[in-house]
Amino acid sequence: MSILDSLAAIVGPGNVIADPAGLAPYLAEERGLYRGAARGVVRPGSTAEVSEVVKVCADAGIPMVPQGGNTGLCGGGVPSEDGGSVVISSERLTRIRAVDPVDFTLTAEAGCVLATLQQAAAAADCLFPLSLGAEGSCRIGGNISTNAGGTNVLRYGNTRDLVLGLEVVLSDGSVWNGLKRLRKDNTGYALQHLFIGAEGTLGVVTACVLKLFPRPRETATALVALSDLEAALPLFARARAASGDSVTACELIPRLGLELGLRHVPGVRDPFAAPHPWMLLLELSSSRPGGLRQALEDVLGDAFADGLAADAVLAESESQRAGFWRIREAIPEAQKKEGGSIKHDVAVATSRVPEMIRRCTSAVEAAMPGVRVVPFGHLGDGNTHFNLTQPIGADKTAFLARWAEMNRIVHDIVVEMEGSISAEHGIGRLKVDELAHYKPGVDLELMRRVKEALDPRGLMNPGKILRPGPGRP
Repeated sequence: MSILDSLAAIVGPGNVIADPAGLAPYLAEERGLYRGAARGVVRPGSTAEVSEVVKVCADAGIPMVPQGGNTGLCGGGVPSEDGGSVVISSERLTRIRAVDPVDFTLTAEAGCVLATLQQAAAAADCLFPLSLGAEGSCRIGGNISTNAGGTNVLRYGNTRDLVLGLEVVLSDGSVWNGLKRLRKDNTGYALQHLFIGAEGTLGVVTACVLKLFPRPRETATALVALSDLEAALPLFARARAASGDSVTACELIPRLGLELGLRHVPGVRDPFAAPHPWMLLLELSSSRPGGLRQALEDVLGDAFADGLAADAVLAESESQRAGFWRIREAIPEAQKKEGGSIKHDVAVATSRVPEMIRRCTSAVEAAMPGVRVVPFGHLGDGNTHFNLTQPIGADKTAFLARWAEMNRIVHDIVVEMEGSISAEHGIGRLKVDELAHYKPGVDLELMRRVKEALDPRGLMNPGKILRPGPGRP
């Protein structure tokens, strides 16, 4: 019996995919950077089936690639080109097992689409705050495995901060049940944190307990034209202080990002009469209605008086608020239509974001005259998407061939500033060499020891995050 026949006996013949057309969507990375190969895709429908699938693959020595919505930006869910692995898709693990508005928890399987979980929380008059551009197709198991960030990290934290418990199938097929709803548990190591951000290299996440929060009753949103880049930080600090730390999002938008959106993305509108080099999208929210809009108006009034703001528009309706967010969310989509894009997902201390942007911009412009720098994103938590759009008229292939060179320029500066080369997108295949280059040797050795302890044969998502050490799987 072939391995695919054995897997079909577990999950049913219709849930094993081996034909080229059926396999194709599971083998390509979202941006087209990688296209792998696999023996097949298996789609288990329960934790028990995942366990049996992993046991069969482990007994045969076959590598396994856990995959959620395959929306990641670092190739973490794509198999290698050798074709020897089996992709384990979570797309049938879609049960919401419980929603408890008293405990403020939601228990769900790993294949639940993020937007579905947001809706389930809202139906219980609660909020699940994880929010990102791919929320209509990404799956919570993938969010957990990459420790996804998004637009609400400033207020609610990364995915790691939103997970109370996990259920994980380990590399031998055994199941670790850590689905606890406890806010306090000091009984030894917090094992769930090993698997959050591990990108499926230590086991297959099959279910989770997530934190919920009171649903916001009031939201105040403004798009602010800054007098200069440095004005963003004092404006952000004032908004936090004036609102009782109710700032939910603080997103930096460059003029070029808006221009690309105007050019390529339907629904993008410029709310200002004159162009401005930098804009800040500020959003405040509270579960207690009343006072936020006035607080935001007061902050902006003082910002005008002190020369921090050149113009501002407050959202008067939900549609206007959505229009402001459309400007921010359209930037990656618009960049795709301008040719090649070299992306950096970096973080420094919030107070150093303007310095990092200016230093990195000067360095890449000196190395590549005409490159169009589009730095945008989560100013409030120090995370900048420092993206480079190819020079006008440049050859896309030639531009993308300089990816490693541009990485080295940007990452050298970020690391020198005690920052991170991967703030929220993970390592995957894309940044394995970068991690090996920048991470201290002690850190890498500790990570390898964890990998060897939980996956001694190196069968779980091989080639992701870590290079194997000498003589190691």
